[in-house]
Amino acid sequence: MRLLVIGLDCVPPEFVFERFAMPHLRALMRRGSYGPLESVVPPITVPAWACMMTGRDPGALGIYGFRNRQDYTYEGLGIANSTSVREPAIWDRLSATGRQVILVGVPPSFPPRPVNGVMVSCFLTPSAKSEYTHPATLKPELEARFGEYLFDVADFRTDDKAALLRRVFAVSEQKFAIVRHLMTTRPWDFCMFVDMGPDRLHHGFWKYWDPAHVKHEPGNPFLRAFPEYYAYLDEQIGALLEVVGDDVAVLVVSDHGAKRMDGAICVNEWLRREGYLTLRNPPQGIQRLAPSMVDWSKTVAWGEGGYYSRIVLNVKGREPEGIVDGGAYERLRDELIQGLERLGDEQGRPIGTRVYRPEELYPVRRNIPPDLITIFGDLSWRSAGSVGFEQVWTHENDTGPDDANHAQYGMFTAAGLPLPPGELSGMRLLDVAPLLSRFFGLNGAE
Repeated sequence: MRLLVIGLDCVPPEFVFERFAMPHLRALMRRGSYGPLESVVPPITVPAWACMMTGRDPGALGIYGFRNRQDYTYEGLGIANSTSVREPAIWDRLSATGRQVILVGVPPSFPPRPVNGVMVSCFLTPSAKSEYTHPATLKPELEARFGEYLFDVADFRTDDKAALLRRVFAVSEQKFAIVRHLMTTRPWDFCMFVDMGPDRLHHGFWKYWDPAHVKHEPGNPFLRAFPEYYAYLDEQIGALLEVVGDDVAVLVVSDHGAKRMDGAICVNEWLRREGYLTLRNPPQGIQRLAPSMVDWSKTVAWGEGGYYSRIVLNVKGREPEGIVDGGAYERLRDELIQGLERLGDEQGRPIGTRVYRPEELYPVRRNIPPDLITIFGDLSWRSAGSVGFEQVWTHENDTGPDDANHAQYGMFTAAGLPLPPGELSGMRLLDVAPLLSRFFGLNGAE
């Protein structure tokens, strides 16, 4: 009993099921089950893949995004890595029962951890000079055969779109080739990889493909970047399915979807103008907010930029210069929720922002969660954390050109797994690990 999991980062269900010609995936759909897959909040690569493969939500993992507070200082943000995940993933449980695994690029997997099989780490690997494989002897084997390993699409927030598109194709090509090589040279019961190509394509090229995008350019040279890439992706999937044959169960899955980005809400600019955030000096142009810029003795809250926003209150006795006492904490959270959810676009039209208290989302909250989690405009707007903007809305991403945001629903299609055939609704990302546990007969599937 073997299972191949093909992870496609950021692929929305409508692209696979409706929009693009993908005959190999359609054939897989006819063999089994398919449908939308509800992601976690936030629907971000880290922690979503880890949540999927452990069956634990971001609160239980204590991972609330790529960057997480390590302590209650103002500087204490750290990037999540493989050591941040302290719950067993499906491959850990399989390894413990003697099953052999192949893992390539499943975030977060740097540094690589020992498994009963092989592991190649993910796009969070610092560089090709790092030790990125388990066992270590796999690294020279891969480099001799495939050249320098492409962990990610380098510089995907760039204006050189022709070069970017070549890099997107190159990363996907190498990823599928490495997986085919490992599958045909190693014994395995479970093989999983994640291709970041779709995510980078969406962020780099959405405005060229989508006429509804605020920055769409009719007649641009990249109008066909999306359909051509998805056709290529389907060819690569078909070649992989030919290698494994029909006796291997297959799951094609994404961690979240994608949608056009209408703009960004400058969260710290809004907090500053509303009197919650005080700077020592007025910003000189657009600047990334640094702790040294803030007058903490007069600051109630600050926020982080990204595809969603985390807002932190400056709490007395918790932060070094906290001023929010316990009696004001809930009142201020209520104020911020009401103000942010009321904030519309430049014309004052509602955009559907939702602000969550972490305890509303996660029964268990490990490590240090933010005080509020903000999803601007149903993810049609992102959060810009810099200050010095002329207003609280912008259509220029403060971390480089970016045309898309994430969407709450990814997709799955499966053949050979214990699911009813045909189109299914109601599947959640957190249902995947229990499903795979049932397939392999692991005890304690939750």
